[in-house]
Amino acid sequence: MKSSANTPPSRACGTRGAPIPEPGARVPEHALRPAASRGPGLGLCHVSRLYAQDGALVLRTPRRTVRHPVGGTGITRAVFVDIPGDDRTRMGPALPGSWGEIQLQDRDGALIGRFDVEDWLPESPALPRRWLQGEQLLQRAGVKALLAAADIPLHVVRDRNDPLVARGGGAALGPGSAFPYWYWAVRAVAGTVWFAAFTAVLFSDTEAAWAVLLLATAAFVAPVARLALRAATWWSLRHCDPVIRAHVSPAPDPALGATVRFCRDTVLRVQERDLVLRDLGGQEYWFPLTGPHAVTALVRVNDRTGVPLGVELRGPGEQVRAVFPWDLWFGGAAGADGWSRLRRAAGLTVSERRLSGKALWPKGPALGPSLLPGSGAEARRMSRFPSTIAGVSSTAVMAIGSAFSVIQGQRIAEEHPGAALAATLMGAVGLALQAAPYAAHQLRGRLRLDRPARERP
Repeated sequence: MKSSANTPPSRACGTRGAPIPEPGARVPEHALRPAASRGPGLGLCHVSRLYAQDGALVLRTPRRTVRHPVGGTGITRAVFVDIPGDDRTRMGPALPGSWGEIQLQDRDGALIGRFDVEDWLPESPALPRRWLQGEQLLQRAGVKALLAAADIPLHVVRDRNDPLVARGGGAALGPGSAFPYWYWAVRAVAGTVWFAAFTAVLFSDTEAAWAVLLLATAAFVAPVARLALRAATWWSLRHCDPVIRAHVSPAPDPALGATVRFCRDTVLRVQERDLVLRDLGGQEYWFPLTGPHAVTALVRVNDRTGVPLGVELRGPGEQVRAVFPWDLWFGGAAGADGWSRLRRAAGLTVSERRLSGKALWPKGPALGPSLLPGSGAEARRMSRFPSTIAGVSSTAVMAIGSAFSVIQGQRIAEEHPGAALAATLMGAVGLALQAAPYAAHQLRGRLRLDRPARERP
C-alpha cells in the first residue's frame, strides 16, 4: 500500500478487475461501513457504502450504485425488526441467522428494501451473535444516524406478527457478495455439467469417451477458476491506494512469542477517513474517523498499580469498538513510538483510566484480544485463502472430481487412448492446482512465518 500526505483522495479498490473510482461527490460521513472481510471480500470494505444523499438512500457496491428515493412514493419509514433470525442450514456448520433486520417501506407498508444490521457493523464477525441489540446495535452500526440524515422515521418491533412487519419482496441492501459473480457462475455451470456427465458415465453400458472428456473438463474448470480468483484478488489488492497517514505495527513484548506472520501482517492503518485494523488473516475492520457514528477516543487503561493493560477505541456513547492489549501492541522496544504515532495520526481524544479492585479488562466480548493465535496451526488456518460458504465441502468435491477424472481416464485407456490421456492429465493437473497452494502455504508457515519474530529495535 502506498502512503502519502499529498496524494489525491483514495481510489476505491474492487475485486472484479481495475480499481473502481470514487463517485464525483464525496460520500457523506453518515455512511455505513460493511462488516469486516478478507480476500475477495476486501473490495467491499473499500467500496461498499450505504448513505443518504439528495433525497435518496444510496447503496454503492463494487458492482453498482442504486438510489432509492425517500418520501412521496419512495421510502417513508424504517422498521427495525429486533428479533434474531433463524440459522440457515448447509453442508458443515450452520450459518448464523440475522441479529436484526431493517425494513424500508413505502407509505402503504410495502417493502422497498431490507438489510441485516450486522452486515453493516465492521466488528460483527468478532462478536458473539446478538451480543449487541436494540438501540445499542443501531447506534454503533450508524443506522440511527443514517436514518436521521435521510429524514426517515424509525419504528422498532419485537414481534414477527406485528402489523408493521412487511412480508416478502424488497431489494437486498447488503454490501454485496465477497466472491465475484463470475466465480459463482463458473462453478455452478461446471458443477451442473459434471453431475450430468457423471450420471452418463455411471449408467452407460459402454465406455463413452465423450462423456469421460466432458466430466474431466468440468472437473478441471473448478480448480482453474479458484486459481484465477486468487490471481484476480492479488492483482486487485496490489492496485488499492488509500491515502494513509500512518501505519502502526504491533510491537509485542518478547515474552508473548509473537510470530513473524503476526508482526508482518497485523497492522493499524490511519487513513484519510478511516481507522483500519488488519489482522494476520487479512481481515480488515474499517471504522470511520468523522461523522455521527465515528470513533471518538483512545483510552489507555491501567491496572490499579498504574501498569498499562491496553487501549480502548471508543465511539459515541462511550461504546468500546475495539481493544488493543498493551503487551501485544506497545509492550516491546518500539511500542512507545507506535503509541505516539497512533495518537498523533488518528487525531482522537486521548485519556486514561485506572481499574479499581479486581475489575477485569476488557469487560465483555470485544474486537482485539484474540488477534494473536495460540499456535502456528491456528495461524495457518486463519491466514489461508478464504473458502465459499460451502467450506471444506467445496474443496473436497473438487478433489474428488479430479481424482475421478484420473480413474475414468485409466478405465478407457485401451479403447480410447487419446481421450484417456487428456482426462488423466486434466485430473492430475487439477489435483496439483489444489494441492500446490495448500502445500506452499503450509511450508511457508512452518519454515518461516509462524516462527518467533525478532524484536525490532
